[in-house]
Amino acid sequence: MEFGFGSEDEVFRGEVRGWLAAHLDGVPARSVWERELGRGGWIGLGWSEDGYGNRRASLTQQVVWAEEYARAKAPPRSGHIGENLLAPTLIAHGTREQKARFLPPVARGEELWCQGYSEPGAGSDLAGIRTTAVPDKAGGPAESYRITGQKIWTSLAHEADWCFVLARTRPESTRHDGLTFLLVPMDQPGRIEVRPIRQLTGTSEFNEVFFDGAVARAEHVVGGEGNGWRVAMSLLGYERGVSMLAQQIGFAEELGRVMEAAVANGTSADPVVRDLLVRQWAELRTMRWNALRTLGSSGDGQGAAGAPSVAKLLWGRWHQRLGELAVRVRGAGAAVGPADWSTASPYQLDAFQHLFLFSRADTIYGGSDEIQRTIIAERVLGLPKEPRGQGG
Repeated sequence: MEFGFGSEDEVFRGEVRGWLAAHLDGVPARSVWERELGRGGWIGLGWSEDGYGNRRASLTQQVVWAEEYARAKAPPRSGHIGENLLAPTLIAHGTREQKARFLPPVARGEELWCQGYSEPGAGSDLAGIRTTAVPDKAGGPAESYRITGQKIWTSLAHEADWCFVLARTRPESTRHDGLTFLLVPMDQPGRIEVRPIRQLTGTSEFNEVFFDGAVARAEHVVGGEGNGWRVAMSLLGYERGVSMLAQQIGFAEELGRVMEAAVANGTSADPVVRDLLVRQWAELRTMRWNALRTLGSSGDGQGAAGAPSVAKLLWGRWHQRLGELAVRVRGAGAAVGPADWSTASPYQLDAFQHLFLFSRADTIYGGSDEIQRTIIAERVLGLPKEPRGQGG
């Protein structure tokens, strides 16, 4: 399939630009912006089903929306996890009742979600999770589950209304067996505690989440008890797709600022710096073409087997190199704080310093580079699996 934009896509692009231009001024908060997007019907464009308050759009139109949203410098999305991860998973694995309950509030921008996967001892290797979900049984089928354990690196947990949690429902099970995918309300004082994680940048985008007997209803198990690994892996397939192209718009803007700084301070005259700038530009173009080719070959926005892992390997290290190049262009000034400390917080960073520090995590979060290479080796190339001990 040849991926390209047609006349209908360009008409759609004009509609998107007009709506964003008319609604972007004076947005007071991200949660309010989510509801504004919901009223406009802009949430859920990529869902394979409509009728839940979302409008339908072709794959190319989804790309148009993502790119124009990034170009307009619209606010960061609070509803990304619910819209792009949970919703497609429910459409694929959820019951009719689960879809009717959870998809409309996501489409309206009214309920926000976070992802309860990684744990302190089980980050990229999700099969090693220890959080448990014990069924409450009174001589019959379970009516609810009691969840106990800890999750980490949980984006937006401090804002979320719900969390989808991967937990072990059979204590004697190991690795992929005995895992269950549960939908858990976050408003459970005394049973759920959220602690922000302060990072190198001084900010706290991620959180630790502690579950102490938190309750999930039995009808909120997705895919059936013990089938959590299958559901979880399906969800990860949606994590990278159309959104990759929007991410690359942001990357291009960052690269542009680094180039402008290099020209302004004269470091672009250095042949080594100039070569690095050209390499970054060429590699970013290559990533875009690869993303378009992958989307075009699959037709569903997920790509072929291994494509998400390839994309993650490409952009993670690229973004790290951009951060390194940014501070190189700045020179010694990249190591000092703002000139006027009287108006700055004790730990205020400029854009290049933030880019350098935050991008150190790019090759870890969302699945470390080591895990991505293992996926490609074992699932795509068919190489022998790594030997694992009895404990995983």
